[in-house]
Amino acid sequence: MKARRAVVTLALLLAWSKPLWAEPPKTPAALPSRHAEVALEGKHVLLSVAFRDVVDAEISKKLASGLPTVIVLRAWLFRDNGGDPIALTAKSCKIVYDLWDEVYRLQITQPGGQTNSVAVNQEGVLRQCAEAKKLRLVERAELASSARFFVAALVEVNPISQETLDRIKKWVTRPNGTASVSKGDSLFGSFVGLFVTRISDADRKLAFRTQSFYPPNPPPEKK
Repeated sequence: MKARRAVVTLALLLAWSKPLWAEPPKTPAALPSRHAEVALEGKHVLLSVAFRDVVDAEISKKLASGLPTVIVLRAWLFRDNGGDPIALTAKSCKIVYDLWDEVYRLQITQPGGQTNSVAVNQEGVLRQCAEAKKLRLVERAELASSARFFVAALVEVNPISQETLDRIKKWVTRPNGTASVSKGDSLFGSFVGLFVTRISDADRKLAFRTQSFYPPNPPPEKK
């Protein structure tokens, strides 16, 4: 089952990547790399990374149209030496331009819950919706200190059904708070299947990996 899930995850990443390369990467580790900040806060490892380039001129026009636009980030944590993903985190942002008040109204869902916000311009939208800031990735206790890891991410604009968005919301806001992926996680399986079959439905897609990193450790205690 683990091998099958790893193959499906890789297929998901590579299926999207075909338009960008004559020969798509053979593994998630071969995706284009971008720098991310990885930090420890309490018991959680946090991820900060920008993906503003998912919003091009065409998406910018859609943002100003008054019609709802959704940006979704999903990020899988992998061991540097390969194997199945060991954790999954996500962030979604629903954006609606209020033509009357001339502001962007945002509904942001990520680990920790759902919040409503306002942006006065598209720079504010990008800052809140096209960046992950201290996104909860995994509990530090689940990572071996001697191992190296990386994150493989998928970002889509207007990608999926409301049902799947609801599942993402349920995943990131569930009470136990863990991001660990197991073979019993229904969102992981159903999400992958939906993404593969509806991959052409997204208005824009972006895939990348982070640099490899060791799990962050807490600062030494002051004497």
